[in-house]
Amino acid sequence: MTDIRVLIVDDQPLVRMGLRALITSEPGLTVVGEAGDGDAAVAVVRELAPDVVLMDIRMPGTDGLTALRAVTADPALTATKVVMLTTFELDEYVFAALEAGASGFIVKDADADDILRAVRAAASGESLLSPTVTRRVIAQFAHTRRTPPAPRAHPGLAELTDREREVLALVAEGLNNDEIATRLFISKATARTHVSHILLKLGARDRAQLVVIALTSRLEP
Repeated sequence: MTDIRVLIVDDQPLVRMGLRALITSEPGLTVVGEAGDGDAAVAVVRELAPDVVLMDIRMPGTDGLTALRAVTADPALTATKVVMLTTFELDEYVFAALEAGASGFIVKDADADDILRAVRAAASGESLLSPTVTRRVIAQFAHTRRTPPAPRAHPGLAELTDREREVLALVAEGLNNDEIATRLFISKATARTHVSHILLKLGARDRAQLVVIALTSRLEP
């Protein structure tokens, strides 16, 4: 199998060094480049088209959120997944990054295993949240902003079956396919098939976008 190609973006050289050492020590993962700010990150992503970008949200100059939007808006980079690095679980930019197309989050002081799992999960599209960035945090950012927007129902929701709407609501809670299968008393293969159909019907690139659609549409479990 081809290694997962990773780009590291952070304005602190020591952070980049630590992440590089961690990722290169893991079989199946390869660091293909680094960048120290958002502008450089976008340029390197366009040049190398990595599978996963680990990118700090807060950087001087062009920050990670701006760089993220540039990456996810580029049709040539639809296969590139971006995992945002944050210092705090309650980072004010977390939900904004979700809306902009981030595929996951990890706090910088997370365990090494959690960081590696986040990279692999983003590459596979199977998961959204770092173990330390809980589903309740995402829901809180969605519903407690000072001026909550009106629900924006995605037109594709009308195409979903009742069961698919159930599954989508559980994805928005942060459940993985195994957990969804247990909750709904269905097989893991059936849960995986439902998620695949939902992604197709809603035109979403990964589970992160499904969470955004569910939360902004105020879809309830």
